[in-house]
Amino acid sequence: LHVAIHDALNAIDRRYESYLPALPAAPSASADAAVAAAAREVLLTLLPEQAVLVEAEYARTLSATREGPAKAAGIATGRAAAWAILNHRQGDGADTAAQPAYVPGSGPGEYQFTPPFDFAAQPGWGNVRPFVIELHEHATEGPQALASEQYARDFAYVKDIGHAASTTRTPEQSEIARFWYEDSPLGWNRIANTVVRQRGFDAWEAARAFALVHLAMADGFIAGFDAKYRYRFWRPVTAIHAAATDGNASTEADPTWESFLVTPPVPDYPSTHTVLGWAAAEVLIDLFGDRVPYRMTSLTLPGVTRHYRGFSQAAEENGMSRVYAGIHFRHAVRDGRRQGRSIGQAVAQALAPVR
Repeated sequence: LHVAIHDALNAIDRRYESYLPALPAAPSASADAAVAAAAREVLLTLLPEQAVLVEAEYARTLSATREGPAKAAGIATGRAAAWAILNHRQGDGADTAAQPAYVPGSGPGEYQFTPPFDFAAQPGWGNVRPFVIELHEHATEGPQALASEQYARDFAYVKDIGHAASTTRTPEQSEIARFWYEDSPLGWNRIANTVVRQRGFDAWEAARAFALVHLAMADGFIAGFDAKYRYRFWRPVTAIHAAATDGNASTEADPTWESFLVTPPVPDYPSTHTVLGWAAAEVLIDLFGDRVPYRMTSLTLPGVTRHYRGFSQAAEENGMSRVYAGIHFRHAVRDGRRQGRSIGQAVAQALAPVR
């Protein structure tokens, strides 16, 4: 959607490189009509169940645009941009990413289904074709060895601070866990939208910003899931229950241990929540710098507003929230940070200004 909007606007006035080969120039086209048409085509194709909402918003937007050749040209340009990217992504692997179903192993360190789930989500998402990056350039080193001192330290930390009844986790850390529990794209869209509006970006600048943020997060998901299902590392709840099997004398099992928040149904390493947060943050840092005050809310902790002085602060908090929640080891977060920063810095160089 955001790539289509970006490319449609740059057919009207080429300020930035297009994602796909440039569309025919349409200098007299209506920008508002082009944006609306590009969004409509993508949304109706990918989310047909939202057709009523999409069509209502599309009609509302077009009603504010004067009839005439500019409007017609804008609609045609938007549609062309949408179908260019939709056709380009055909066969990218997203449609088959849920197959084949994941079959857990039984050895120590092996990811097991975590309650209340009896499946692992999107085991093939790492096979989806990236939008910008080359996966091998952003690879991770893998989980810690179960017998290592480093693993024992991470084990003890999450066992203590991430326990449902932890007395170590502070009230603010509990708030951070709940606040950042929502899906990463929700929170980082909210941050990007807030700052884009604060800075008064025009349509072209805003379209590029959102396209880059989404390209970074999309490639972050792909790279993160590629590593998740290559290493298949167990989650803290499984590791703590089965610590007697890990071969590490410094870990102690607790079969009654429960995490503070529910563990998502995917392997531990790396934390893709962290990958996406840092990928988006690096794009925003490239656009705005890292000394930007803003505030944000969360769908998973209504009524709470948190204040930030930059993007790296939010990304750091976003990552650590998963440890406070008891659902990731710190190593998964640390390596997620490295991978996310690498991806974000690479994607930030795309769609460069042409003048």
